Amino acid sequence: MTCKQMGGACDHEFRGQTFDQIAEMSKHHGMEMYQEGDPEHVKAMEQMQSLMNDPDAIQSWMAARQKEFDALPDDESPFPTQF
Repeated sequence: MTCKQMGGACDHEFRGQTFDQIAEMSKHHGMEMYQEGDPEHVKAMEQMQSLMNDPDAIQSWMAARQKEFDALPDDESPFPTQF
């Protein structure tokens, strides 16, 4: 998933096996960009903060992102699972 798909401001990609992994990477990335003062990420973080003030809204938003993650195809690993 991308930063934009997770409510952010750029096309930075996050890859993980679970939605929780993606959410954590997105959060870390957003915090880094916020600390760097990136104006687009600051705006996105402010919008997310506003959303978090409404428990029903953030829960609904997270459920929608989870559904989007679940619909993504699994990536083929370039590494064999057995040797």
